[in-house]
Amino acid sequence: MADYTAIKYNVPFSKAGSLKLIKTLTADGSGTSLSFVNGTSDVVLDSTYKEYMFIFKNIHVATNDAEFVFNVSTDAGSNYNLTKTTAWFQSYHNEGDTAAGISYEDGQDLAQGTGTAIINYNLGTDNDENLSGYFHLFNPSSTTFVKHFIARTNNTEASGYSIDAYMSGYVNSTSDVDAIQFSASSGNLDAGTIQLFGVE
Repeated sequence: MADYTAIKYNVPFSKAGSLKLIKTLTADGSGTSLSFVNGTSDVVLDSTYKEYMFIFKNIHVATNDAEFVFNVSTDAGSNYNLTKTTAWFQSYHNEGDTAAGISYEDGQDLAQGTGTAIINYNLGTDNDENLSGYFHLFNPSSTTFVKHFIARTNNTEASGYSIDAYMSGYVNSTSDVDAIQFSASSGNLDAGTIQLFGVE
């Protein structure tokens, strides 16, 4: 596996160790989701690492105004339905320079919900409308504690806004999380890559 350092992604060494590339998945328009399942297709998502990092690069959807979402599993992806609570806020600025601000978005968060959790929303289908960013999942194999996660993404969205989204929360389960699925809320993932890294 390739060896990367935290500085490659502008993360201070005091907050992250070296990154070990585990798996890269590429969207090709043939499906709605990309899934990382421990033990499948060389994916490692177990006690090998206490932290895992996912890098999103130019995620593009086939359906206008779709959300980019995720869910997790404790049964190797047979069911993606774990209970989650999230917090969600954004800064935004439109191309016409007529609107900008920072806001908490209670319509995007979850309170003990089992459905998918929104990472960013209103993705567009034009070639200048896509999403990039990162997602951290902490100690997913713990059978003592709940599983925390944080994400930061930028989305050039369907109505001409740059959306800098911050999402965090926890999976309210002490079971071993062994799979995670990223998907579009409607339609297919048209293009883009997701890389999984283990953080040492």
